[in-house]
Amino acid sequence: MRQPKSKPPVASPLLFAAVLVLLFLTSWIVLPAPSRTLLTLGVSAPELSAWLVVGSLVAAVLTLAAAGRGPLARATAVIAIVSTMLASVPLVELPFVVRRFNRTIRIALGDDVLRGAPSDRFARMRSAPVVLFDLFRGIDAGDALVARDIPFAAPGGARLTLDIYRPRAAGRYPSVVQIYGGAWQRGAPADDAGFATYLAARGYVVFAIDYRHAPRWQWPAQIQDVRAALGWIREHGAEHDADVSRLALVGRSAGAHLAMIAAYDGGARSVAPIAAVVSYYGPVDLADGYRNPPRPDPLDVRSIEEAFLGGTPDLMPDRYRQASPITHVSRRLPPSLLIYGGRDHIVLPRFGARLDDRLRAAGATSVFLEIPWAEHAFDAVPFGPSGQLALYYTERFLAWALTREPSDRER
Repeated sequence: MRQPKSKPPVASPLLFAAVLVLLFLTSWIVLPAPSRTLLTLGVSAPELSAWLVVGSLVAAVLTLAAAGRGPLARATAVIAIVSTMLASVPLVELPFVVRRFNRTIRIALGDDVLRGAPSDRFARMRSAPVVLFDLFRGIDAGDALVARDIPFAAPGGARLTLDIYRPRAAGRYPSVVQIYGGAWQRGAPADDAGFATYLAARGYVVFAIDYRHAPRWQWPAQIQDVRAALGWIREHGAEHDADVSRLALVGRSAGAHLAMIAAYDGGARSVAPIAAVVSYYGPVDLADGYRNPPRPDPLDVRSIEEAFLGGTPDLMPDRYRQASPITHVSRRLPPSLLIYGGRDHIVLPRFGARLDDRLRAAGATSVFLEIPWAEHAFDAVPFGPSGQLALYYTERFLAWALTREPSDRER
């Protein structure tokens, strides 16, 4: 008896829909996000590229066998392959970026960056700029003692607090002040708690500070609050095992802007010694940023700056100038680590490059790292390739800056 012919396999409409979703997601690795809603995808897609590669490869394998047996199967296979290629962009670029970053660090800081770092801290540092397994399982931050909601000031009746993260073992540890971002309008000391915990578990005391928000409180309220926090840390840091003579500022976006102002303008440095500053995608020249906004401009940079500064650069040129870190560049500044995304459509990477050029021309130490595939707030996915890169070079920069003697030009 003749057996009936089995039908050739065909691609499932469900699988076709799945690869369309993958194509949509992976497209934001190369396309700029035109709106606030899509910015989330623009930020996260490159950082989830390893997951997207796996998903696209699985879809491709499931459809390639049937690629010649129907138009739907062929279309599914083609889309899966295109998605795989798009998702691979950050991973293909990664080794070249690491080589460039290593060379930049060596030129700026010397061949033996970690020469003075304590051996126990060195042993707990990340072993490589990007750890493959961490792209899937995440980064183990470790454990730390955390004290939250400690008041440090109440300007105009606004209660300001800070959170403290410190190692479990008693000792005397270098200090890091973390300043959150959020367009100067939102955020809290608890933001980026994983980063603070990571540093505390590796031998730092981290003070995550608060500041007043625009538009109710406009410049210079925010930098006044940073100075007040530094004053509190100078007076009380030792009670929490902090060595305030070895202190670095780390900020993101608006917080990076405040960190750079505090490190460069001299007012905060007279309150507490600042040994280094780390800026993740911080605004540098507010007037230029207003007059030449990114294209596309998903957050409306001009409205953010007007809310922060109370007007336009034409109406308030002095305020824009004083609120711009690049205004305060001089020779006698602490070392700077500037990390920006090459596809940032909030703070264009050219601002970080220009600040780096200005700092080095003035004789200050500066390291500028541009991650080519990364958007603004790339470390919102801390285990992604950008977040891992930033963490790897940040902890090495901090170890270098907080274990050496300042040069004469920084005093």
